[in-house]
Amino acid sequence: MLYLSAKALHVIFMVTWFAGLFYLPRLFVYHAMTGNEAAASERFKVMERKLYAIMGIGAVLTVLIGVWMIWLLGASAFAAMHWLHIKIALVVLLGIYHLYLGRLVRTFKDDRNVYGHVFYRWLNELPVFILFPVVFLAILKPALW
Repeated sequence: MLYLSAKALHVIFMVTWFAGLFYLPRLFVYHAMTGNEAAASERFKVMERKLYAIMGIGAVLTVLIGVWMIWLLGASAFAAMHWLHIKIALVVLLGIYHLYLGRLVRTFKDDRNVYGHVFYRWLNELPVFILFPVVFLAILKPALW
């Protein structure tokens, strides 16, 4: 029961994290389109900062609960779960993407954005390429090995 409760929390915080990963680049799209509108730009800066904080909490809790779940399973079980090793590598990539978004938040905060809205539209799609394999690995694990 403890493991299943941890798994439920892991999924809830993962959804929170991904909501932010999908929405923050969308805010960047709109922010990049504001041009020289100072009031609109300031409003987006506040939204981006707050969203990044919320998704940071989701990321940290997702990872901590994931580590807790691995600890609950034990080292020998973890060693045999090759699908989980791949999933962890993908989560590391997601963490790098998350940190890059944080860098972009600071870039907008300092009024140093150099990219147009099209760049952020493409950036917005990157988490999909991690979400799909992570979910499939988590769901299909028994069938893979």
